[in-house]
Amino acid sequence: MLNCKEEILDLTKHLVSMNSIVNTHGEPVIAHALYSLLSSHPYFSDNPDRLTIEQTLNDFRERYNVLAFVKGTKKPSNRTVVLMGHMDTVGVDDFNKFHDKAFQPDEWMEVLENEFIPDSVREQLNSGDWLFGRGVLDMKSGLSSNMYLLQHYATHPDELEGNIVFVAECDEEDGSHGILSAIKTLKEWKKAHAFEYVAAINADFVAPRYEGDPNRYIYKGAAGKLLPTFYITGTETHVGSCFEGLDPNYIAAELTRQINYNPDLCNESQGEVTTPPISLKQTDLKPSYSVQTALAALTYYNFFIHSWSPREVLDKLKSEAEVAFKRAIESCDEHYKQFCDKTGATYEPVQYRVRVLDYEEMEKYLMDEYGVEYTLHMENVKQDLLTDSTLDTRMFSAKVVEEAWKWMPTKEPTIILFYSSLYSPRVELDGKTEDERILLHALEKAVDTIQPSYAHPIVTKPFFPYISDMSFVAISDDEEGIQAVKDNNPSWGTKHYVAYEDVCDLNIPVINIGPYGMDAHSKLERMEVTYSMEVLPNLTKEVIDNVLNNCKQDVSNGVPGS
Repeated sequence: MLNCKEEILDLTKHLVSMNSIVNTHGEPVIAHALYSLLSSHPYFSDNPDRLTIEQTLNDFRERYNVLAFVKGTKKPSNRTVVLMGHMDTVGVDDFNKFHDKAFQPDEWMEVLENEFIPDSVREQLNSGDWLFGRGVLDMKSGLSSNMYLLQHYATHPDELEGNIVFVAECDEEDGSHGILSAIKTLKEWKKAHAFEYVAAINADFVAPRYEGDPNRYIYKGAAGKLLPTFYITGTETHVGSCFEGLDPNYIAAELTRQINYNPDLCNESQGEVTTPPISLKQTDLKPSYSVQTALAALTYYNFFIHSWSPREVLDKLKSEAEVAFKRAIESCDEHYKQFCDKTGATYEPVQYRVRVLDYEEMEKYLMDEYGVEYTLHMENVKQDLLTDSTLDTRMFSAKVVEEAWKWMPTKEPTIILFYSSLYSPRVELDGKTEDERILLHALEKAVDTIQPSYAHPIVTKPFFPYISDMSFVAISDDEEGIQAVKDNNPSWGTKHYVAYEDVCDLNIPVINIGPYGMDAHSKLERMEVTYSMEVLPNLTKEVIDNVLNNCKQDVSNGVPGS
């Protein structure tokens, strides 16, 4: 067993002390600091070509990844395990006047001693076995564990049969520019060094799944994440004649009522169920105040998947949108009838039809109708929009749809469904390949080895339940599913692009063994030291050694459980 607690704890505090909030200057600062730290190790001093710091590609910010590898000398082998972890964190606005303390765990815990916090949190604070602060859990403790293991194998390459690749990526908390750039280097190293990538281990945080949950989880694969977005047009009218038009906000409200928290939109696979969709934005698109109802509204929703493809999600959401649209029309008609009863006005039924299109359908129609004239116009519009630095991919996409809508000959109320942000692909690890079977068996053996020395149950689950860079080293979607993402994202190829073919080329079986804690992304973010500094690195090392040294033979021999 590695005696690593104090060394990893010190390294974690050191990394936490560096403010590396995503999309700030702190990201390049921590990358260069980490590179300098690793450069001082004798292995990388003697082998400088095995450590690199690389600026991200096609990124609107200057930031860097740090990558390194160690070649084992125990026995020649091309089999290679990738260790992953991100350097960036979310912001610290929730720390209020103590935001500077967020990066100094010892000082922050002194502050918390005099703050009002729940009794259970105070008990952890006073236990001596928990560390508080921004990034201690998500995920500088996990990154520190991976760094420790990299340096351990760099010191003892004779223990390693095969190779270790270390990836410290930036921008995990926003657009995943880090990992999407890093996979280019992984592909280059695969060719240059004949690496056979057989497993990847991410070290993102794990947390209780319910109140009182005693388990420490390991995840085999990852949930996918989409951002379905709806551009909703109505029929504008003066507020004094409100029933002469159809307010798109009214349709949007029904749409959110239909989609938000809807358990029918939870995706079940391997006994696991995703959380339902939740609204992340709902607004009309009026630029300023007037007494005219809005021309259009916009909504978008977080949507997790385990086994559904992006195409299936579009089909399901079109059906839900049709239900919501129909209900909005019927409800508006009923209100109008009641209004007429009160005022004595002549009632005539509201006459609107349900009309829901996905972006791909609208594009095909407009291209068929207007040909090159339309496509050239939209290309110019997109190039102009690229000059507006205030537009993220979501609002860029909305602007493209808004412009395309102007070309539609019929301006009746319509819902247009599209994807407006990064698709993080789902990853299912179900033993369908030999490498997957070896990794699953290696994990099973590692848990059996480590569990007796730790009090709490270590439990494996099929899907990491949060957004993760795991989604960009493996992929479970087929070509049709990925094509649906490309064809229905208005920013694709201009503001937004992902080389999913690179992910397919790598397709590394991936699991998540990360630090344990609670309240990530909040001011009470905290990490259990014993699990995260002792159990985690030893568990990860067992998996590495099993994958590279033992389990291939075990699986070939038909070991039970493999």
